[in-house]
Amino acid sequence: MDKATKAFLFDLLNTPSPTGFEMPGQRKWAAWVKSSADAVACDAYGSTWATLEGKSPFKVMLEAHADEIGFMIKAVTKEGYLHVDRIGGSDYATARGRKLIFQGDLGPVTGIIGNTAIHIRDRSGGEKAPEVHELYVDVGADSEKDVAKLGLRVGHPAVYADGVDDFGTNRLVGRALDNRIGGFIIAETLRRLHKDRKKLNCTVIAANCVQEEIGGYGARMLTYRLQPDVAVCLDVTHATDTPGIEKSKHGAVKLGGGPSITHGTCCHPLVIQRLVKTADKHSIPLQHESSSRYSGTDTDSIYHIREGTPSALVSLPLRYMHSVVECADLSDIEHVISLLSAFVLSIKPGDSFAQTL
Repeated sequence: MDKATKAFLFDLLNTPSPTGFEMPGQRKWAAWVKSSADAVACDAYGSTWATLEGKSPFKVMLEAHADEIGFMIKAVTKEGYLHVDRIGGSDYATARGRKLIFQGDLGPVTGIIGNTAIHIRDRSGGEKAPEVHELYVDVGADSEKDVAKLGLRVGHPAVYADGVDDFGTNRLVGRALDNRIGGFIIAETLRRLHKDRKKLNCTVIAANCVQEEIGGYGARMLTYRLQPDVAVCLDVTHATDTPGIEKSKHGAVKLGGGPSITHGTCCHPLVIQRLVKTADKHSIPLQHESSSRYSGTDTDSIYHIREGTPSALVSLPLRYMHSVVECADLSDIEHVISLLSAFVLSIKPGDSFAQTL
C-alpha cells in the first residue's frame, strides 16, 4: 500500500460518520474514487456510488456500508451533563472513562463518559456494567446554557475519539473498521479494475451505503434504484481465534486466514460457486461460514429487491467488533481486493446467475 492510499484509508477511518450522519465520510470517499470512475453520485439519504462502464450493460454491484456505531444526545441536565442513547450496536458495557467526539452546530466537541473512581464506587455485592441510560457525559459545562454555548443540543451524534493505528507487523487497530474498511476495499477494487479496463466485460458499481447498522436501509434503497444483475456485499465478520469464543456456536474464522464467504439464505449458490472457483484459480485463501436464517449484513437487504438480485457475502475477518480496538490484518484486506477484482473480471458476455430447471 503506497503512502497516498494509506493516508486515504486512515483519513476515512478517522472521519466520524455514525448512522444517519454519514456524509463527512461519504464526501471523502467520493473524492477518492472519482479518478477511477466514469460517474459518482449519491441519493437522498447519502448512499454514494461510483460507476465504471465496461463492454456491456451487465451490472455488478460491489457494496459496503459507510456508517459506524455511535451515540446521540438524549437529554441535557441543568448541571450541564449529557445523557446519551446508542446509535446502532454500541457496546456501552465498555463506555465508562472513554472520550467522545460530538458533531455539534459549532464543530466538534470533546466529551468524557463519566467514570466514578474505583476507590469511591459502591461495589458491595459485586458490580455490573451500567445500562446506557445510566451513563453521563461531561463536556466541561456547568449548566444547560454552557452546553448550548458549545453548540450542542439533543439529537447531536457522537463517536468514540479513538483513531486508527498500525498494530504489530501487518495489522490495523481502531474504531470504525466496521465497515469503512469495506468502503476502502471497494474503492481499491474499482481502482484496479480501472487500470484493467480493457479486460472489463461488465459495468461495475462500487456502492457505499448508509444505515446498515440500524437495518440495511441504504442498501435496500440503492439496490431498488440501480437494479444490478449481480451483487457482492463486503462486510466484516467475527474472527473467532481469540480466547473464550466457542467455535461450535460462532464458527471458525482466523485473522490472517483470508476472506470468508457465507453459504446459505441470502447468498446465491451460483455466485458463491463463481467466487470459490475464482479464489481457487488465483490461489486466494478462503474461509467459510454458514447462514441458516439471516446474515446480519446488507446482503439481507439486497437479494430480495424487485424480482431478486443474485448476491453473495464476502467478509473480512475482524477481532473485537463494535469496540475501539477493532483489529484487521492487511493480508486479508489485500486478498479481499484481489478476490473481488478477479470475480468482476471473470464475468463474460452472456453470463447469467439465474437458476434454471
